Amino acid sequence: MLFFDFEVFVKDWLVVILDMNARKEYIIVNSPDELKAFYEKHKNDIWIGFNNHHYDDYILKGILCDMNPKEINDHIIVKEQAGWTFSNLFRSIPLLSYDVFQAKVDRGLKFFEGSLGNMVKESSIPFDIPRKLTEAEIQETIKYCRHDVEQTVEVFIQRKADFDAIVSLIKMFSESLSIKDIGLTKAQMSAKILECKKVSRNDEFDLFVLPCIDIKKYRKAIDFYMSMKGKTNQKEVYSQKLNMVISGIVHNISWGGIHAGKERYMNLGKGRQIWHIDVASFYPRLMIFHNLLTRNSSKPDKFKMIYDKRIELKHAGKKKEQAPLKIVINGTYGISKAVTSTAYDPRNANLICMNGQLMLIDLIEHLEKIDGFELIQSNTDGLIISLPDTDEAFEQMDDICFEWEKRCNMELEFDEITSIWEKDVNNYVFIFSNGKVERKGAYVKELSALDYDLPIVNKAIVDRITKGIPIERTIRECDDLKEFQMIKKISSKYKCLLHGGHWDSYKAINPSSGRLKTFTRFIGNPTKLPERCVRVFASVNESDGGLWKIKKDGSQAKVEGTPEHCFIFNENVNDVKVPAKLDKQWYMNTAYDRIAGFGINEGR
Repeated sequence: MLFFDFEVFVKDWLVVILDMNARKEYIIVNSPDELKAFYEKHKNDIWIGFNNHHYDDYILKGILCDMNPKEINDHIIVKEQAGWTFSNLFRSIPLLSYDVFQAKVDRGLKFFEGSLGNMVKESSIPFDIPRKLTEAEIQETIKYCRHDVEQTVEVFIQRKADFDAIVSLIKMFSESLSIKDIGLTKAQMSAKILECKKVSRNDEFDLFVLPCIDIKKYRKAIDFYMSMKGKTNQKEVYSQKLNMVISGIVHNISWGGIHAGKERYMNLGKGRQIWHIDVASFYPRLMIFHNLLTRNSSKPDKFKMIYDKRIELKHAGKKKEQAPLKIVINGTYGISKAVTSTAYDPRNANLICMNGQLMLIDLIEHLEKIDGFELIQSNTDGLIISLPDTDEAFEQMDDICFEWEKRCNMELEFDEITSIWEKDVNNYVFIFSNGKVERKGAYVKELSALDYDLPIVNKAIVDRITKGIPIERTIRECDDLKEFQMIKKISSKYKCLLHGGHWDSYKAINPSSGRLKTFTRFIGNPTKLPERCVRVFASVNESDGGLWKIKKDGSQAKVEGTPEHCFIFNENVNDVKVPAKLDKQWYMNTAYDRIAGFGINEGR
């Protein structure tokens, strides 16, 4: 496996390549012939990068085709065009390319560097220098590029399970896939496995309600969807939504999964039983048992075979062996909605979404027959409900759910919850009867090595909720600086970051009215930072100013979520102890503010 990264300037380019099998580093600077020779020797290896499917792959192919890499760079970066549109010649260059970057999820390699506690290093050499780089500038760029390749290796290690699952998928379905498909997205692989062929249809809104659905009280939801039947204007239909109260909670009925929940809700289960009712493999079962798989698949039975095999492995407790099959099982709904996919079948995608929501509304309507029933949350493929703590209420729930399963050809899974704290449907913590803790939302989510932003506040909130540990104790007793890190990164909409200065308020006589008025003024001279991604910490020193982002028009705005006084530490923070200037009170106040949303008032 080769890990690589290109840097392209006006008059220069270079690439750093780490050969992990041979444990060698290769650096090629401005030498197409050297790169061509290396490629010929290694074109059967897997080339791995970060966002290389968007950028580096095309720089590599362009140089191999004797093109100017700067022109390709500007086509992608400046003109914001897809790399493959630059030249048809790119298709003639075979490349086994794998990208560790996950679109729509990742916040960039620098964010990962910060999360891992590593040095957050950015090049000090401007990419738009109109001249040849000096030897010192070349060496500085190599150092920076090497750092990025090393960080890409770390990200790959953290995500190796994804790579292993894709390789296993290729081996498992060798009749449809080969190692040449290593660079395909999971969606593209799923479409190939199901042997989909692009079909043009004009029935996107040929909608119908599955006959198994039995809704009377909340019939308005059915009427909403069926009012769109036969329409042709996508923009008009997909902008429609219906807000309706279902079992005491406002639900937004539209073209995504059902989504509603109580706000600032806390239930410790005293005198009540709380159940998480989950529809197992909801969308896959709709595809299989209600014939809603993409109609573009020439082998629909294959999906059922994959589903059955995955269930078999799940029951056998073989989690690792399930992973390749889950790629197909969980990704097939998405590709049926993707215009560029050979699996594109928007009608069936709409029918899955629509009937899935109606099935859950159906279940809620029938569960409402239980005296004392309370709906806490509805969420795409499941419900959280509360019932009186009696055998009669449980048996009623069991009977209603069993009838619904048989009627709708679905399977429900039940987990008892002992306690729940819910800020809203997207932010909650609950504890199952077996002691397992479920966490969702920016404030309380399970952190990872690649997502380690403001961890001390997360830990303080979760420990207060689940263990009763005071927030102040968690924060006061922590002496590891990494736990207090905030990682802030600006997008391409901004020119740079500034550090220093703060806004101050003062009272003075208003000349126009002659009355005393409060004014604000900016005090200090902020320093322009060379980095666009920084690791920020709250400071007790008033001489440490704020963090500001500067738009391209010159306007200044405070970086959201940062303290008024902060210091920057972009060096390796692992094993670094908390300095005296760290403002722990700021972290406590932040935790108090956030936990108040869960209905817990502490420290204020």
